[in-house]
Formats: sequence, structure tokens, C-alpha cells
Amino acid sequence: MKLTKYIILTALTFLVLNACKEKEVVKKEILRPVQFQVVGSSDAQKIRTFSGIAKAGDEIELSFRSNGIITALNIKVGQKVNKGDLIAKLDNVQANLAYEQSVSALNSAKSAMNTAKSSLDRIKSLYEKGSNSLSDYEAAKNSYQNALDQYESAKRNKSIQQSQISYGYIKAPKAGIIAAKNSQLNENVSAGQVIAILNAGDQTNIEVGLPENVINKVKLGMNPEISFSALTGKKFKGNIIEISPIVNEGSATYPVKIDIADATEDIKPGMTANVTFNFVDTQTKNDTALVIPVKSVGEDGDGNFVFLIESEDGTTGIAKKHRIEIGELTTGGFKIKSGLTEGQKIATAGLQTLLDGQKVKLQ
Repeated sequence: MKLTKYIILTALTFLVLNACKEKEVVKKEILRPVQFQVVGSSDAQKIRTFSGIAKAGDEIELSFRSNGIITALNIKVGQKVNKGDLIAKLDNVQANLAYEQSVSALNSAKSAMNTAKSSLDRIKSLYEKGSNSLSDYEAAKNSYQNALDQYESAKRNKSIQQSQISYGYIKAPKAGIIAAKNSQLNENVSAGQVIAILNAGDQTNIEVGLPENVINKVKLGMNPEISFSALTGKKFKGNIIEISPIVNEGSATYPVKIDIADATEDIKPGMTANVTFNFVDTQTKNDTALVIPVKSVGEDGDGNFVFLIESEDGTTGIAKKHRIEIGELTTGGFKIKSGLTEGQKIATAGLQTLLDGQKVKLQ
């Protein structure tokens, strides 16, 4: 009996100990995230990349010059059109009515002019024979001149009303591809309302917005390098053709247009482009001084320092406090007199909370 109790007690003790072990929580090491930058030369800081958008060389917004209801819309997005192809037309009820009225007015004016001319010729003949007075002859001349003026006015009005009818038609001004369709059949549209966008021409341009600190370095004819995330491994040569002197209020940047000289059919309007500018001045091309951001430099009682990041896997590393000697302050940061070499990694944020030898996570 005692032996049985002993065995049961031992088994219970074993189960309790195992349960306690299972409840032990393994603490996961939490690493502090750190932003870093690779140390580069002054010239390296002058190579900047900005994001842009590919656009057709000639982007045409198509619209009517009069109001009405769309009765024909012969386009689809992506459709190729030739110059002169009918894109859309309006019902033109009012324009046709006005044209018919102008034709009727012209006929009446022409009849009145012919009548006045006949009367003038008759009175002139009688005046020359002495049968009519000078006042009658002058009155006939005035009547004819008024009828002639009304006839000319009616002709001009007919021409205007005929043009109004043509305003109810949209024809392709150039060969191209329909990029957007903004209206539908039977829709009531107003004059100037864009119903479609036509991408015409063989050229492809890139539009990029540049900040104010680099816009004055950009010149017409510069040749930035262009690449597309959708076209891996392909690079294109650009040529700056337009530089806006006015900032875009929506993005607070200056629009710059770049022509792609060797564009291919793979480049589609709307693709995101990476535009790389080389702002290295030829007079200072041999400036190989190392430059680091101002926010990466710390200072204590012993002078200036940075935190070097030593990493083997590229995801985690060790932050080590490292003494440096800084030089002049430039727009890109401090020039380094000594203490760093090109290619080293340095922390660029949170220096106040970093510790020498602390393990960190790279961002």
C-alpha cells in the first residue's frame, strides 16, 4: 500500500515539473531598427534619381465646339485611328435649323438685291433721259447699296452657320491611338468638354517633377539616363526639351519634359520611369572628398563621431562608435577629413539612443 502511494506521488511530481517547464516562455531578442547610408564621395552625392511618367509626344484632348447630344461615338480605348477619321458627332438639331434659316435669309436678301439693282438700272436710264430727278436716282442708289449690304451679311451668316454644323463633328487631327474615352453615346455634352484623349506622334516623352534645390542645375540638352521598372535591364538616353519656370502647385516641383531618343514600342504611356541626372560639375569633377549627412554626425566631449554598422548578412549588424574629423559643410552634408573610407555603412538616425556595440536591425 505504501509502495503504491509512493509510486503515485512520484508520478504526480513528475507531471507537475513537466507542466511548469512547458509554461516557460522563450524570450525573443528584439533588435532596434536603424537607418543607414553607404559613405560616398562628393561626386557620388551629385548623381540623383527622380521618378517620372511616360507620356505620348503629342497628347491631344478631343472636344466639341458646340453643345448637344452625342449620336455617334466610333472609338474604343486602344483603338488606332487615322487622320480624318470620324471620332464622334452630335445631333446638331439647333445648328441645322439655324443653317436652314440662314439659307432662307440669304435667298431673300439676294432677291431684294436683284430687285433693287433692276430698279436702279431703270431709274438711272430715266435720269439720263431727263425723265427722273437726281433725288430719285440717289434714292435708288441708296436702296441698292442697302440691299447689297444685307446680301453680303446674309452670305457671311450662312458661312458661320455652316461652320456651326461642322463644330458638331470630331475628326482625328492626326494618326494615333485612343488613350482615354470620357463620354458615352447619347450623353449631353457641352462645348469644350473633353470626350477622349488621342496619343499621336512617334515620340515618347518623360515628365518628371524636380525640387527647387536641383532645378537650376538642369539645362536644355542635358542627357539623363532613363530606366523603367517594367523593362528590366533596359536603359535609355534622354534629352531635356522643356523646363518649366513655374512650380506645379499640386506637387511643389518644377515640371521637366524629357524626350527618349531611342524609344521602343515596349514603352507605354503611363509607365513609371526612373530618371537619373548627373549634376557633377566638370570644373569640380576631381572632387573625391567623402560627404556624409549632417544628421549622421554626433558630438561629445571628445569630438565628432559616427556609428559604423558592421553587418555580414545585410539584415542585422553591430553599431560601433567611431571617431571622425569633419571638414566644411556643403549642401550634401559634411566633408570628411579623416576617419572614414568609401563604402562603409553609417547610421543616419537615432544616434542619441544608440550604444557602442549594440546589435541592430538594418532598414
